[in-house]
Amino acid sequence: MADFPKPSSDPPKHEMQYFPGMTSALPSESAEFRRVLWTGLYSQVVLMTVPVGGDIGEEIHTVDQILTFTSGTGLAQVGGKEQTVKAGDMVIVPAGTKHQFLNKGPTPLILYTVYSPAEHKATTVHQTKEEGLKMEEEGKDEPPEWSQRPKKLNEEEGWVKGE
Repeated sequence: MADFPKPSSDPPKHEMQYFPGMTSALPSESAEFRRVLWTGLYSQVVLMTVPVGGDIGEEIHTVDQILTFTSGTGLAQVGGKEQTVKAGDMVIVPAGTKHQFLNKGPTPLILYTVYSPAEHKATTVHQTKEEGLKMEEEGKDEPPEWSQRPKKLNEEEGWVKGE
């Protein structure tokens, strides 16, 4: 298990978050099905490990999702099309698009995904897909309110400002 920084439930500070080895060290360090690494005002980074023979589960999000695969071999099913995926590949799932990712290899399928905006509670850690589904069904895995606000409101409230 990697020593990731503990995610915060608070809006992000204006400082760098650094995750070394995201494309090279994850296969030996990742264990949970889903772990939120960071949540920002407009996006969220989540680490996922799909066990051998497992899948993420067919779903449709109301947010955009970008998945980068770091280990294993899988099958992406997005918007009625299929694509084999492996370490180094990226798949983009536009909001409103039905998708599923299946592990088709002999090792865990490991990836990190960026949701925009956030899709999960800022401190989420799900050991298994079943735990994740249960928490979602019970309404215990909702993104923070502050991660769902429009840009204009964030500017008006002073959370962000341009030059």
